[in-house]
Amino acid sequence: MNSTAAIKCHGLTRRFGDLVAVDHLDLTVPKQSIYGFLGPNGSGKSTTMRMLCGLLLPSAGEIEVLGLKLPEASEALKQRIGYMTQKFSLYDDLTVQENLRFMAQAYALPTNTQKSRIAETLAAYQLDELRHQLAGTLSGGQKQRLALAAATLHQPQLLFLDEPTSGVDPQSRRDLWEALFNLVDDGVTVLLSTHYMDEAERCHQLAILDHGRKAAEGVPAEMIANLDAWVVKIDNGSIPALKQHLAQAKEVISLSQMGGQLRLLVKKNIADPVTYVQQQLAGLSEIEIAQHAISLTEPTLEDVFVVATQKPRKMDAPK
Repeated sequence: MNSTAAIKCHGLTRRFGDLVAVDHLDLTVPKQSIYGFLGPNGSGKSTTMRMLCGLLLPSAGEIEVLGLKLPEASEALKQRIGYMTQKFSLYDDLTVQENLRFMAQAYALPTNTQKSRIAETLAAYQLDELRHQLAGTLSGGQKQRLALAAATLHQPQLLFLDEPTSGVDPQSRRDLWEALFNLVDDGVTVLLSTHYMDEAERCHQLAILDHGRKAAEGVPAEMIANLDAWVVKIDNGSIPALKQHLAQAKEVISLSQMGGQLRLLVKKNIADPVTYVQQQLAGLSEIEIAQHAISLTEPTLEDVFVVATQKPRKMDAPK
């Protein structure tokens, strides 16, 4: 295994009957980095994580995590990884401190170090004042911090986070990311899945999954810079009429509305996308658009996602 890789898999596949949830996935996750999975529901993100954790047997393929071959070494791996599920999975009827004591015992931390380790973790995740509060009464952001505290209590080398910020407020999301970068600075590798584009952009590397396959991979900023499409914006005009007409244009990949602006993804084989859009709208008397209202604009990670997955290819025309 490459000494710089925390995770390496080749041809990773998981079938559930006739359903192929993960389809011959190749993956390399560098050590001491945050690697993200971005993809729609059913794209294979959680299934892949469960196989990489040793919780689910692959149907085919090879996996090596922290130098250990899976599934043979799944038990040995458990003490070296942390796993935080999307749904809060600790005990609502135990206090914050009691939950951490339980996890310390589950991880078989030495008895003489449990108290100090729990105290350090409570402080690190701003849970000191909540130590005697029942976990079931915590807010979403507080539960998130407790879940992360529990997943890192035994100081794992590798941390798996399955949509860790789902349902929490923006400030709690920011706090979690600060905590993740601190963990990476301490030598931890993080693999997470997310639906949020702004979170995906924070990752050191990113894989876009679709139907169990890797549709795109790379450094987020480079993926945006190398987008294989033009992004054209129209700043005024009748948005419904524009949608209806441009949805039929052969070289338009996708349409999306942002307030009073319409954004189009146009195939890169078009040399002059602005002129192409103008030509598509020529002669439409019901659409009054000044020439300067159509222009190129900067791509986003959402544009990368749409092009990589090609969904939706076209917006349904209004009826």
